[in-house]
Amino acid sequence: MKSTYYITTPIYYINDVPHIGHAYTTCAADVMARYKRLLGYDVFFLTGVDEHGQKVQKSALEQGVTPRELADGMVPTFTGLWELLQVTNTAFIRTTGAAHKRVVQYLFERIREKGDIYLGEYEDWYCTPCEAYFTELQLKEGKCPDCGRDVERLKEESYFFRMSKYGDALLRHLETHRDFVLPEARYNEVASFVRGGLRDLSISRTTFDWGITVPGNPRHVVYVWFDALANYLTGAGFLDNMEQFERFWPCDAHLIGKDILRFHAVYWSSFLMSAGLPLPKQIFAHGWWTVEGQKMSKSLGNVVDPVEVAKSYGVDEFRFFLFREVPFGLDGDFSKEAIVARINGDLANDYGNLVSRSTNMIGKFQAGRLPQPDGSGGTDEMLLERTALLVADYEREMGTFGFSRALSAVFELTALLNRYIDTEAPWRLAKENGPRLATVLHNIWNGVRISTLLLFPFMPSKTAIAWRALGMSREIERASFDDERRFYHAGDLATIDRIQPLFPRREV
Repeated sequence: MKSTYYITTPIYYINDVPHIGHAYTTCAADVMARYKRLLGYDVFFLTGVDEHGQKVQKSALEQGVTPRELADGMVPTFTGLWELLQVTNTAFIRTTGAAHKRVVQYLFERIREKGDIYLGEYEDWYCTPCEAYFTELQLKEGKCPDCGRDVERLKEESYFFRMSKYGDALLRHLETHRDFVLPEARYNEVASFVRGGLRDLSISRTTFDWGITVPGNPRHVVYVWFDALANYLTGAGFLDNMEQFERFWPCDAHLIGKDILRFHAVYWSSFLMSAGLPLPKQIFAHGWWTVEGQKMSKSLGNVVDPVEVAKSYGVDEFRFFLFREVPFGLDGDFSKEAIVARINGDLANDYGNLVSRSTNMIGKFQAGRLPQPDGSGGTDEMLLERTALLVADYEREMGTFGFSRALSAVFELTALLNRYIDTEAPWRLAKENGPRLATVLHNIWNGVRISTLLLFPFMPSKTAIAWRALGMSREIERASFDDERRFYHAGDLATIDRIQPLFPRREV
């Protein structure tokens, strides 16, 4: 088993404030990072911001500030949001940093020395918001095929990358690494695009100057996507800390939105092949969020502010909702009714109620202690076997970013435990059968502890409270999945007692 795990989000444009889509990708990476740490991995988790390009320069001009001033002012809105959402990133990269400039220019020179970059002239339809050129055939009703906005005809001198040279090699890689792009629908999309033939790619601009200059020709700035994608090298220490870089590269998973899949799976892979660097192990492209059935847009006034949602409904509740509501990879729909239903149902009625009644019974009937069980009678064997199967289901789904299905396994377990409590009736055993009561409460404690551990990557704060209430001395962040995934007898617990409801019921 690899002892390291390197996961990334895309770097986010700083021309506007973060929305639910940014929160979704970054929290997804955090869920996986937390899970991998439980498994014992040394995790490197990178996120950051993309500060270059025509789009940023245009936004700065409209606001009457310099691009750098715009960037400096926007960065705290992203770092502040990640702090609020309890994101545990290892590093945060800004593309205006000196280290990143060195990496981009080094990569450009390395590829040029190989003969894969040449100077020419480019003319085609350009979409400024997407920072991308399109052919006449690629346009949809004369507009950008990706975002639907107007495009303009541009002609300029440009350096080109011989991407056409790498089509066959990339297709072979896709065919021999079926999990290189996930989910499967996105894999098929990329494979189809590559089979259609790759064109050489324009990788410099002369029509604006906000970016990293091309080595030896300062009239040109490096194409924003060539610049941005190199952040995954810079962030891991390429050139500056090669010992760290070689420890974590190749990246285990790039998490991205489906709208930037082509840039990562095709452009980035081709750049790396040319530079002689290993490709990332996996690229996972998730879907988009709508709001009550409508696409998010400023004109409709329905852009979801993650800060507002987190403060209104709770950080853990928001994080949980994002991954319980829809399979990761598909499009999802946000509504206040939906998040309230999840809080009141899954969290308050199921898991929260399970924690409350379990700790209450141990406190009431056994003075908050867990004596050694005697293992007699009842439905214990079925409970232990079913718990082990559900934990295995959870592990399998987490391994492929199947977050919603992993959570389904957790809530099958909480339902199983609630039924076990109803069947065994500890309140009756307290009067009739003390030895059996000790066994039942021991089993309940173990089941609740395991459920709490499985939920931790999604809800780090509330599960930490439950973990302490269960008498655990070691913090949940430092728990070992291998140690805690099975039933055991704990003799060194703190006193277990009832806690306040973890998830108060909500109204829309």
